[in-house]
Amino acid sequence: MNTTNETTMSNTVQQASTLVQTIRQEMNKAVIGQNDIIDQLIISLLAAGHILVEGVPGLGKTLLVRALAKTFGGNFGRIQFTPDLMPSDITGHAMYDMKSESFKLRKGPIFTNILLADEINRAPAKTQSALLEVMQEHQVTIEGQSLNMDLPFLTLATQNPIEQEGTYPLPEAQLDRFLLKVLIDYPDTNEEVMMVKNVTDGKIGDSIDVNSMNAIVSKTQVLELQKLTASLTVDDRVVDYAVNIVRATREWPGISIGAGPRGSIALIRAARAQAILNGHDFVTPDDIKSITLAALRHRIVVAPEMEIEGQTADSILRAVIDSVAAPRI
Repeated sequence: MNTTNETTMSNTVQQASTLVQTIRQEMNKAVIGQNDIIDQLIISLLAAGHILVEGVPGLGKTLLVRALAKTFGGNFGRIQFTPDLMPSDITGHAMYDMKSESFKLRKGPIFTNILLADEINRAPAKTQSALLEVMQEHQVTIEGQSLNMDLPFLTLATQNPIEQEGTYPLPEAQLDRFLLKVLIDYPDTNEEVMMVKNVTDGKIGDSIDVNSMNAIVSKTQVLELQKLTASLTVDDRVVDYAVNIVRATREWPGISIGAGPRGSIALIRAARAQAILNGHDFVTPDDIKSITLAALRHRIVVAPEMEIEGQTADSILRAVIDSVAAPRI
């Protein structure tokens, strides 16, 4: 790449980064705190990947998704997963119209830009698979007719880490389809005080309004941001670094099942988006490090003896990261 092209790329990335920062600021109008979660949600959008969020109820997961959709004028949909939910309840079905005496396709709630799949582990495997297939293929087949999703399309699926009775845990192969797994925790004291004031100050009900938010970008601009993210330069040494981290999880004593090749791919995709967020026109080893936990924590299985000792996927992954030498670029 010559100097002129490098300068042009650098300027384009800076403009994109400024735009992304504006999206973040706009989301902060509705979402109080949770800045790390907002960043990872934006990273998933830039990388055109789906995100799995684990956290107890009442931490604003629905608000996060609605706020993100509002920033680019996207459609928002929500599906509450239950044990009796059928695949057709998600994708849609053919319905007989008495007037025309013919079958008509009725699209399901999945036909949206930002989908909240609430408590995905409460639905049986067949229903989970229907959603994950759409996430992967970006199309739905109903009665032999293929329907393409309206892009951009992002799924945010949630799991409750406490209530496990009557749930159907996602198999490792399906967890692998999510670009990131994010852990959402309680807000700190100041953030919770601000949230309580915001919700209770002259308002009816207990929800936070997103109507004060503005659309910062269009759907077309989001797709352009995704193309820019995918084209960001990644040095071969940085690719090797990401792959070495993933491969190390397959041999680590405290991990019974390590991350597969899709983990390496996800790490690079997410790191590109992290670089855009940081205003870089190339991916650095620090971009890889900062997103490794979210990109890999759902792709490994911690050995039972390590769990007994109180070790978690995150604590083990931190040790893995420390053991792999980062390149100097």
